[in-house]
Amino acid sequence: MNSSISTQVLIIGCGPAGSAAAIYCAQHGLSTVIIDSLEFPRERPGETFHPGMEPLLKQLGVAQKVNEAGFLRHQGNWVKWEDEGKFIPFGADESGNWQGFQAWRADFDSILLNRAREVGVTILQPCQAKKLIVEKNRVIGADTSAGCIHADVVIDAAGSRHWLARQLGMEIIPHSPRLTAYYGYAEGECPARDKIPAIVADEKGWTWTAKVKPQLYQWTRLFFQRSHLETNWIPQELIGLTPKGNTRKADVTWRTASAPAGTGYFLVGDAATVLDPASSHGVLKALMSGIMAGHLVTQVQQQGYQENLAAEAYCKWVGEWFKQDVIKLREFYGKLPSSNIFHYS
Repeated sequence: MNSSISTQVLIIGCGPAGSAAAIYCAQHGLSTVIIDSLEFPRERPGETFHPGMEPLLKQLGVAQKVNEAGFLRHQGNWVKWEDEGKFIPFGADESGNWQGFQAWRADFDSILLNRAREVGVTILQPCQAKKLIVEKNRVIGADTSAGCIHADVVIDAAGSRHWLARQLGMEIIPHSPRLTAYYGYAEGECPARDKIPAIVADEKGWTWTAKVKPQLYQWTRLFFQRSHLETNWIPQELIGLTPKGNTRKADVTWRTASAPAGTGYFLVGDAATVLDPASSHGVLKALMSGIMAGHLVTQVQQQGYQENLAAEAYCKWVGEWFKQDVIKLREFYGKLPSSNIFHYS
């Protein structure tokens, strides 16, 4: 690669949000470069996809590949919250019961990135974004490990570390107490979880368990108060299975970047907003925000839409979605007397 190149769109991060933005931009004729500091495949926690995500997969041109990937399917979740446990189905229509996906993220991310490659996106991987390039208060590219990349617009899809926001000195606004999600894997057999993922609350927090591959189960644990888990901890229902690897953790404090879009940039997925996994639609949010950013970039680049209006529209859209999610989560947690999250202001 040359020491400096130019493109219409530079995207930082090859996860679902970045790949969705890249696919959309390339599908609409924009020259697009996507970079990521890590090569694939890479480990990411498994994800439960609601059936409502299928139209987005079709729009991005990956529905068939996702259906052929062998992801486990299920018709709903077992939920034990403030009362007795019950099965909550996704729903049904005249064609039958709706089925979600229990996706293995390494495979899902690769499907999206391969689709981006098919539609003409230039992929630089591994390639690390080192410093944002700003000129006259406008983002115009990034200095990377592969050289300087100049762009009409930069999309940060690098996740919850908020790389671009921090480069600009942007405020990251918390909307909850500090929350840490622990997660891990266990090998063996747990028939109760083979067809139905479960989320179960107790006085200290909640635990989510699901089968993600043959003889492989994933768990996630969130505490309402600060706590710590041993490196080989697994949930009670998985006792007897063999822990696979050490316990890992992620900061899932609810938070927003103060300006998800501005002159020359957009923030998508967790780069813009973060909620804990109980919101249950992290990948949906990633895909939708990537597509929305791609749509607005296309309108500015090809239809003459004013850049400041595009940024304003995106900020409003992200803010309203986050606000509604927070309302629903506070109601959800408010049913548990041990949770103080819904009291946070």
